[in-house]
Amino acid sequence: MTEMNRLQEFLDGGHVDAAVFALRPDYRALLLAVDGLVPGPSDQASDELLQAAETAAGELLSDRPVEQLPHVAAWREAYQGFGAKPSRTRNSLEALLRRAVSGLPRVNRLTDLYNAISVLHQIPLGGEDLTRYGGAPRLVRATGQEPFDTAAGGATVIEHPEPGEVVWCDDDGVTCRRWNWRQARRTQLREDTTSALFILDALGPITDEALHTAAEDLVARLTRLGPGVSVARRLITPGPTSTEGG
Repeated sequence: MTEMNRLQEFLDGGHVDAAVFALRPDYRALLLAVDGLVPGPSDQASDELLQAAETAAGELLSDRPVEQLPHVAAWREAYQGFGAKPSRTRNSLEALLRRAVSGLPRVNRLTDLYNAISVLHQIPLGGEDLTRYGGAPRLVRATGQEPFDTAAGGATVIEHPEPGEVVWCDDDGVTCRRWNWRQARRTQLREDTTSALFILDALGPITDEALHTAAEDLVARLTRLGPGVSVARRLITPGPTSTEGG
């Protein structure tokens, strides 16, 4: 099996539960499985991209509060739909925009890159180490029994989502709570990550064209990190899904 086929097979196993689409029929997930990445610590290129994102965020927020941005407002509404309080648990896009005022975090080359793309394109975007997945990614409404590994006081702890909470998960547990709020430690991107899964989340204010444009920007920047980068893609919608490789 070629590497491209392996990546596509992984994505083909991905699933968004009907209960999630019932909550938000306008939801779409664009998944990218990427191999051959050249990871590393934050560098000048990632810093410059984050600076551009910080500048863009400042311009966006110059005349209105973050919660009035259309895609942020849509995600706040979606969070309320499954019982989360958006003022306490903010979607990843809103969290980044609020941090951009004082400076976005510098984590590592891959994380810096996807955080910047998220802000620049106004789309929640998560990145995870594909090799640490146990089975395919699934977006479901939780039973409340699924394990979620996080940290408290410097120690690893296991938490559980609220029943009905929207979570990304695999066979080993929750990989991201509250749709796109907080990722598990298990699948975090690291400075030695060479295979990754990126998930771009979209609601109504974001068109399919804008979603694909954000993905193309991310892929173009990832491809510059090494000569052997392979990318498989899958768009999951309430209707027929599409797949493409690159």
